[in-house]
Amino acid sequence: MQTWRAVQDILFAASKNYWLTRFILLRFLGAIYAIAFLVAAQQNAALLGEHGLLPAPLYLDRVATVLGSRTAAFLRFPSFFWFGFSDSLLNAAAWGGFALSLVVVLGWANIPIMAALWATYMSIVHIGQDWYSYGWEIQLLETGFLGIFLCPLLDPRPFPDRAPPVLMIWLFRWLGFRIMFGAGLIKLRGDPCWRDLTCLYYHYETQPIPNPLSRLFHFRPHWFHQAGAVWNHFVELVVPWFGFGPRLARHIAGGLLISFQIILIVSGNLSFLNWLTIVPFLACFDDSVLRRVLPRGLVAMADRARDSAPVSRHEFVASACVSVVIVYLSFAPVINLLSGQQVMNGSFDPLELVNTYGAFGSVVASVTRSSSKERAMLPSTRTPSGFRTNSRPSLAIRCGGRR
Repeated sequence: MQTWRAVQDILFAASKNYWLTRFILLRFLGAIYAIAFLVAAQQNAALLGEHGLLPAPLYLDRVATVLGSRTAAFLRFPSFFWFGFSDSLLNAAAWGGFALSLVVVLGWANIPIMAALWATYMSIVHIGQDWYSYGWEIQLLETGFLGIFLCPLLDPRPFPDRAPPVLMIWLFRWLGFRIMFGAGLIKLRGDPCWRDLTCLYYHYETQPIPNPLSRLFHFRPHWFHQAGAVWNHFVELVVPWFGFGPRLARHIAGGLLISFQIILIVSGNLSFLNWLTIVPFLACFDDSVLRRVLPRGLVAMADRARDSAPVSRHEFVASACVSVVIVYLSFAPVINLLSGQQVMNGSFDPLELVNTYGAFGSVVASVTRSSSKERAMLPSTRTPSGFRTNSRPSLAIRCGGRR
C-alpha cells in the first residue's frame, strides 16, 4: 500500500510539469479535428450520401448481411449511423463536429466534449469505405481517444482545477514512437531504394500530390537526396527512442521530430497527416521549455492553476486504467512491428484505439508507370464481401489494409 502511494505521489509531482503542454496539445488536436470535420461537411454528401458515389445506406446493409445482424455489425464497426442514416444527419454530424472542434481550439475542453468529437468522427470513418481508408483517419481516432483522458471530467476551462495526468503524456509519446518507428521499419523492409539511398531521387516528383515546392526539392543534387534518405532513417528509427529519455533528450527529440514533419509539409501534400503527427510529439516538451516561447499571460494562468490544483486520485485511477488497456492492446501492433510481414496502417480493435502505421514502403520511380502509380494513390477497397471474421488479427487487414 505504501509503495502504491509512493508511485502516485511521484506521478502527481510529474504532472505539475505539463500544464502548458496539455493546453497546446489539445488546441492543436482541436484544429486537426476542425479540418477533418470541415472536409467531411464539404464532401461527404457527394461521397457517402443517399445518392453519393458510395452510398452509406447500401454499405450498412451489406455489412449487416455479411456479419449476420446489425448488432454484430455495430460491434465490429461502431457508428451511430447504425441507428439511422440520412444526408441531413451526415451533414449535421460533420458541422456539429466542426463547431465543437472550434470550442476546443478556443480553449475549452473536457471529457464529454473530446469524447463527442472522437465518437462522431469514428462514426463517419466506419461508414467511409474507400474515402476513409487512409492511415491518417485511424491515427486521428487513436490520437483523439488519448485526448479524451488528458482532460478533466467536467471543468472545460483552458487551465482547469485538475493537473494533466502524466500517464497520458507518456501514452502520447508511445503513439509518436509507433508512428515513426513503424514508418522507418516499413521503408527498410520495403523498396530497395530506401536501402541504397536513392528513393528521394524521384519521390518528390512521383508522390501522390506534389505541392508547388516539390519541384524545388526534386531538382536538388543526388548527394542532397542521399543525405535526406539517411536523415529520414535517423529521425524515424533512432530519434523516437529519445522521446522516453530525460528532459534534454526529450526536448531535442521533440524538436527534431516536429521539424521533420514540417519538412514533409513544405515538400509534399498528405492531407492533414503530418500536422496530426506533430500532436503526439508535443508531449516531448514540458512547461520548462514552453514557458520560454509562449505569451507571459498564458504562462501566468498556468502557474496560478498549478499552484491551486488539488490532487485528484480519481483521475489518476482513470488514467491508470486507460494505460492498462493501451498496454494490452499494444501487443498486436508491437508483434506486427517485429514481423517480417509488417502490415502498414492497420487497426487491431473495433474502436481503432491502438494501431500500426507506416508510409512510403514503396516509392514509384516514374510517373509513366500508371498502373503502379494508381495503386500507390488509391485507398484500399473495404467491402463486406472481403471480411474475414474468424480471427481477431484479420481486423488489421480491413479487407486489404489502409494506405
